[in-house]
Amino acid sequence: MKKNFLFTLLLFCAASLSAQTWEPLFNGKNLKGWKKLNGKAEYKIVDGAIVGISKMGTPNTFLATTKNYGDFILEFDFKIDDGLNSGVQLRSESKKDYQNGRVHGYQFEIDPSKRAWSGGIYDEARRNWLYPLTLNPAAKTAFKNNAWNKARIEAIGNSIRTWINGVPCANIWDDMTPSGFIALQVHAIGNASEEGKTVSWKDIRICTTDVERYQTPETQEAPERNMIANTISPREAKEGWTLLWDGKTNNGWRGAKLNAFPEKGWKMEDGILKVMKSGGAESANGGDIVTTRKYKNFILTVDFKITEGANSGVKYFVNPDLNKGEGSAIGCEFQILDDDKHPDAKLGVKGNRKLGSLYDLIPAPEKKPFNKKDFNTATIIVQDNHVEHWLNGVKLIEYTRNTDMWNALVAYSKYKNWPNFGNSAEGNILLQDHGDEVWFKNVKIKELK
Repeated sequence: MKKNFLFTLLLFCAASLSAQTWEPLFNGKNLKGWKKLNGKAEYKIVDGAIVGISKMGTPNTFLATTKNYGDFILEFDFKIDDGLNSGVQLRSESKKDYQNGRVHGYQFEIDPSKRAWSGGIYDEARRNWLYPLTLNPAAKTAFKNNAWNKARIEAIGNSIRTWINGVPCANIWDDMTPSGFIALQVHAIGNASEEGKTVSWKDIRICTTDVERYQTPETQEAPERNMIANTISPREAKEGWTLLWDGKTNNGWRGAKLNAFPEKGWKMEDGILKVMKSGGAESANGGDIVTTRKYKNFILTVDFKITEGANSGVKYFVNPDLNKGEGSAIGCEFQILDDDKHPDAKLGVKGNRKLGSLYDLIPAPEKKPFNKKDFNTATIIVQDNHVEHWLNGVKLIEYTRNTDMWNALVAYSKYKNWPNFGNSAEGNILLQDHGDEVWFKNVKIKELK
């Protein structure tokens, strides 16, 4: 009997030690531990839930915890009326010296619109979208309109991941804000017909003890987006990603027509690789730069930012020996262009010289996700003869090389006189100097088998 008692006691102690500790953030009765910031929308308690009510003539309103949180696992249920937008802030701040106290920081998106980006991560009043669900389209069906949904957020170290109804949604690696408050947003509205719409939250609970122990194992369902410039996250390293540009030096790069890196025309500062403005001529100042080695099958990502009227490009399957005269080195090109201001956008055939196009060969769609005032991510995927161009998580074009159709396409382009254009098994990767200032960072590659 004594042995059984001791065994039961040991089991109880073990269970107590292993049980996850949850703390309620909302007591179901009042708003103790919360404070309202920025706007004038109303929050009230209805049937054990916090209900936010939209209001005309006020900016975004936030109901924030009075306490800050760093590493945590947060769970809550939420429901929202169609036509409204909302979110839950995490690791967020409100400081007098930042836009007069405007709430800013990471936001778990609540989006009942047809766009369906609920569970994505937005950077409120800072960097805008960090993880739109274009990066994880399968998660767009996780949210259920006009019903209660269950959310989970794990913010542990540099990792922030989200779930809706058990479906992985967003996954970022970032170090901008290690801690801050949690807040419930009622979004500003611009139409009187939207006034009085509601968003509700209940069963809000947080775990801040031994969070690494209860962290959900990594899966491939929500691809990670690394927001820390010019670095490789632990997950990226495990998946085989490496930096093509280290963010500081010219290691691994040279001039396309030189044995060394250009002495002028390119500048490296504050983690940004800049091709400098020099009058708009093609490769006439510092000249194009290429990798010192060749690549065959790969996923290449490059963050770029244009200045007004700029022209540049990312080339692959480049053969630096093909063109030793004036102009750019020869290779397939992901076009970088200010479609609105650069004359090249009106040349070519059916827009095949516009942003994201396979230059002078295949046009990108007219509508594409692009922010002219910020960095954008170009992605080039090469698997043997199959090639894809992506922009900010959206596929623009795909094509197959080494076919009769491909060779016919090349025969009617500016590349018709270059032998075997685009058909090489491997080649260098190139960043173009077209005489306009363009910025690059986060140049990464994952080699494929």
